[in-house]
Amino acid sequence: MSDDDDSPISAQDARQLFADWKAAPALVLAVSGGPDSIALMWLAVRWRRALKNGPALIAVTVDHGLRPEAAREARDVKRLAVSLDLPHRTLRWTDAKPETGLPAAAREARYRLLAKAARASGATHILTAHTRDDQAETLLMRMARGSGIAGLAAMARESERGGVVLARPLLDVAKARLIATLARAKVDFADDPTNRDTHFTRPRLRALMPGLAEEGFDSRNLARLAARLARANAALEVLVDGAERFLALKSDPRPGVDAKIFAALPEEIRLRLLLRMVNRAGHEGPAELGKAEALVLALDQACRDGAKGIRLKQTLAGALVSLTGDLLRIEAAPPRRRPIGT
Repeated sequence: MSDDDDSPISAQDARQLFADWKAAPALVLAVSGGPDSIALMWLAVRWRRALKNGPALIAVTVDHGLRPEAAREARDVKRLAVSLDLPHRTLRWTDAKPETGLPAAAREARYRLLAKAARASGATHILTAHTRDDQAETLLMRMARGSGIAGLAAMARESERGGVVLARPLLDVAKARLIATLARAKVDFADDPTNRDTHFTRPRLRALMPGLAEEGFDSRNLARLAARLARANAALEVLVDGAERFLALKSDPRPGVDAKIFAALPEEIRLRLLLRMVNRAGHEGPAELGKAEALVLALDQACRDGAKGIRLKQTLAGALVSLTGDLLRIEAAPPRRRPIGT
């Protein structure tokens, strides 16, 4: 595909972008009305028309009910979809809106509604319009939070969500190319002012991008870094798979794992193994990386102390982690007791 960040996307480029999903029975296109998602819809329709027997396409717009303009924008998307002979649905987020963490809650609601629409229409994939610019911003946000390697890998080209696959065909494409594509096709799009609202983290980082680009931190380099970290993360997961099988073999038939073997593994492998076991046994959601890191250090210290009997007993994310003698056990923790009167 062309490497020019300002050039419109050609029909040949579109074939390459969407080629991975030509065998799918149906695809949901997540279309908000902004330039990225309108370009996604426009390009997907052009691509589908060139196929003899391609997937069905369904455009879906989620109205979060957060802006008065959203309903009109959804109608505009529907008009464009109809002009392209594309079925369209508008879904509304009607739940109570949280006072804090609104962007994250809105994002979760959006994916939940999109997944429901995909399952109802027989679609195996939801296509979103995340671009290289979005990938760069995601990496910066996770760097600011001190994320680990898995988090710094940022967004994957494909990931599972709500029983369907979330796919990002435009993840290596600059946003400027999508705007150039719409300009050449004379297709209008909506302007969402919340994308510039500096009350939120992502717009603040977006405003910093021109200055960062002058120092070499442009979207191309940041996305390249995320891709390399994703590659390293995948390699580490293969090693963790092997370590998990080895521990299971050496610990059988005891109900736990050999603490001495566990302690001899590299720290990153121990951390990932611990997270896997805790998340599998626990009932309070994914364990926080920082808390898992602290628990690994506590396990290291307990192993060094070499005392007999119970050497460590802690809970994490609804899992009970205990080190007794040379046996490390991770199992579901008893439910927390509710205070009297609640």
